[in-house]
Amino acid sequence: MTGPEGTGLEGSVLSPVPILMYHAVAHKPAPATHGLSVAPGAFAEQMAVLDDEGYHPLTTAQLAAAWRDGAPLPCRPVLITFDDGYEGVHRYALPVLAKYGFPATLFVSTGWLPGPYDTGGALDTMLGWEQVRELASAGVEIGGHSHTHPQLDQLADDRLWSEVLRCKAIVAEQLGAAPVSFAYPYGYSSRRVRRTVRAAGFHQSLAVGNGLAGYRQGPYALRRLTVRRSTDLAEFRRIVAGEAIGRTFAKDRVLTKGYALLRRSRQAIRHCTPGS
Repeated sequence: MTGPEGTGLEGSVLSPVPILMYHAVAHKPAPATHGLSVAPGAFAEQMAVLDDEGYHPLTTAQLAAAWRDGAPLPCRPVLITFDDGYEGVHRYALPVLAKYGFPATLFVSTGWLPGPYDTGGALDTMLGWEQVRELASAGVEIGGHSHTHPQLDQLADDRLWSEVLRCKAIVAEQLGAAPVSFAYPYGYSSRRVRRTVRAAGFHQSLAVGNGLAGYRQGPYALRRLTVRRSTDLAEFRRIVAGEAIGRTFAKDRVLTKGYALLRRSRQAIRHCTPGS
């Protein structure tokens, strides 16, 4: 993302933006999703904080377009994103978003949703395609999140292309428009993965990173902030304001570095193995 210089917009363009990453919104999530879930009441309280404190939510596409064009952002911009496609996004999150007129972005793993493309790998109750269409009609941007939710940086080229392109094609078929935003499953990517997502026609993509998103990160490596079941309102206020992020996510960052080393080691072993 490159923008104009000397336009008087540098402060707005270069200011970091909090991108909130949610998963399941449920009273009693499945054990596999519990840690990264939020209770419906907690989600409602968090959205009330955003409204009370004057935040202006954007979709992923809106933020990226503003940065590409060098356009000023609204005061206190924030992104609300959901990964995977859990049913509670429609049941519990949508009414709250509608109450405040908040847009959001939902990244769906198309092979996890019930219907003709279901691969059986879902971790909890998922959205149906009619619910996805209702979310889109209500102002939620629908993005891609791969087909079967693998670690994309561990895949061979042909499987990587299949995961990205199949997801894009299914969303386009179901919604009548191709998705332009993507989120990496588990937040894992690499230069090869980012090139593939870009070549597949996605205009921007989100990682995790547990930091504020910045203009200089580029459109295919934007960071997000994890909101989980243990996130209380005080912590939520801090992270959305960009305060004490390093301390809040210190453990996550240590684990991320460890996983990155492990994945690179696995890739090196595969590349050195005959017939791999």
